[in-house]
Amino acid sequence: MEWRDHGILLTRRRHGEGAAIIDVFTEEHGRHAGIVHGGASRKKAPVLQPGAQLDLLWRARLEGHLGSYQAEPLRSRAAAALSGRMALAGLNVVTALLGFCLPERAPYPDLYKQSEQLLDLLGQDELWPLAYLNWEMALLREMGFGLDLSACAVSGRNEDLAYISPKTGRAVSRQEAGQWVNRLLPLPPVLRGLGEAPDHEVAEGLRTTGYFLSERLAPSLGNHPLPEARARFIDIFSRRLQSR
Repeated sequence: MEWRDHGILLTRRRHGEGAAIIDVFTEEHGRHAGIVHGGASRKKAPVLQPGAQLDLLWRARLEGHLGSYQAEPLRSRAAAALSGRMALAGLNVVTALLGFCLPERAPYPDLYKQSEQLLDLLGQDELWPLAYLNWEMALLREMGFGLDLSACAVSGRNEDLAYISPKTGRAVSRQEAGQWVNRLLPLPPVLRGLGEAPDHEVAEGLRTTGYFLSERLAPSLGNHPLPEARARFIDIFSRRLQSR
């Protein structure tokens, strides 16, 4: 059997003498691994870099087999990723989280499109942090841990929403927070798509999404810690924030 699709290369590892096993996030077939014969060669290895956009033809005798890929480059993101520390850290965190979160062979077409659009912003450091925060929100939503920020979980009203319940992921107004205020997570306007999204609000939003990634999503996947690539990206972004 066979299929054709396009996808984002997440990882590559050597296999045998000259082949490589690649893990790719495809639009129609989800995260899907396969062997590329000659994938470790001098000709193919530079093309098979994380973040690369590939045209893929997958073949296997049976659907459950690992199968083999014919992979042709559509777009390389290597130059953009090497343009600066934030760009490289951004590429690494996106590919790492996708590999960490996505089940094998389950399609997530909306998340795929958002991931493609995000990676196309590599090197645009002023736009990247906000775009990345929105992507983390989408990742949580697609994995079943989306935040409900439309109205206060207590009153049902949508005025002065300032916090998020760590248990439910729902918004809480300043008035209704009461004695629980120190146990709630911050809800900066940027998480609701409001305001000008300054860096300090983006950083606050990333602390909130980070909580749900580490304390809700990760335990559901076997209680493994989040990839270190996320902490490295947050560190680089935090340094930029401190320097301003």
